[in-house]
Amino acid sequence: MKLDSTISAVVTGGASGLGRAAAEAISAKGAHVTIFDINEEKGLEVARQIGGLFCKVDINSEASVLAGFDQARAKHGQERVLIHCAMSSRRGKTLAFDKAAGKLKRLSTEDYEAGVQGVLVASYRLASLSAEGMASLPALEDDERGCIVLTASVAAQDGQIGQVIYASAKAGVNGLVLPMARDLSDLGIRVNAIMPGIFATPLMLGASPQVLQSLSASVPFPKRLGKPEEFGSLALELVTNSYFNGQCIRLDGAIRMAPR
Repeated sequence: MKLDSTISAVVTGGASGLGRAAAEAISAKGAHVTIFDINEEKGLEVARQIGGLFCKVDINSEASVLAGFDQARAKHGQERVLIHCAMSSRRGKTLAFDKAAGKLKRLSTEDYEAGVQGVLVASYRLASLSAEGMASLPALEDDERGCIVLTASVAAQDGQIGQVIYASAKAGVNGLVLPMARDLSDLGIRVNAIMPGIFATPLMLGASPQVLQSLSASVPFPKRLGKPEEFGSLALELVTNSYFNGQCIRLDGAIRMAPR
């Protein structure tokens, strides 16, 4: 897909980190970008910097997502590109010793369900609602109508201790990709996912220097954290290279996560 001023894109989680990098990369090619995020202050600032639109959207609320799409489409027209980076999750071991109670405590089903909602269900919600709109568009070259990029994680394949919710939900995101790509193939809509490793996002950079040094040393090569712009570059390639379809791609410096 050629990106220019005739193309509109929606980037979730675009107020910071990986989503911001993707929004900047897509905008730099001339496309109109709408950022969905719950952080209004940062979202508005990024939208101002790239000449885009900000919509305050809670990805866990169908009504909020629908309202965001309505607002984005009223301003920029139906999006042909969705890059979904936003998520919410929880942590915890399946069974962990509770010192106060003096016994093993099970990670609750409610906690597990909340994490799956914020990662997997939200990914389906955003992708399917965007695809429904894309299907109404006239076809471009190769009969393409749209492109969806989801964000999984290396944890989908290398889930660590305490990541039973996050890792299985991100594995579910990978599981969405091929069947959804096949479902949408007759409509000319592609679906791919990126599995980032350890990236220098604002959240990660809040760790201590010792932790950051240890994490960098654990990456085979290059021995550093991933740069958000490297994620943005891959997202851009997945959009513009129309032969990428049904793929889940690791972006991780060859790291394989240890159990803890």
